Amino acid sequence: MKTVMVLLLAGLAAAPLAGCDTPQQQNAANGALLGGATGAVLGGLLTGRPGGALVGAAAGATTGAIVGSASTPPGPYYGPGPGPAPGPGPGYRCAEWYYDYYGNRVCRSWY
Repeated sequence: MKTVMVLLLAGLAAAPLAGCDTPQQQNAANGALLGGATGAVLGGLLTGRPGGALVGAAAGATTGAIVGSASTPPGPYYGPGPGPAPGPGPGYRCAEWYYDYYGNRVCRSWY
């Protein structure tokens, strides 16, 4: 009976993590697990009571989820690249033209 209860509680604890499909959610879930485990160990060791372990687990899980979610790096940028560089200003003319890799006409030197 104890084994069934432990497996049931472990399954209930892992069920909310099944829907984490973005990197931010995954990092928040991993941070909550790591923070909760660390908080439970430290709370139990520092107080010597089960209540201290529970409070440490709750505080560690909350902090771990917040830090894990906030530390997710931004995704790649798929927008347009920077535009062409501006010319040197009015009154200047191109002395030498060339064509870049994509066939665009580009001024190489100004006079």
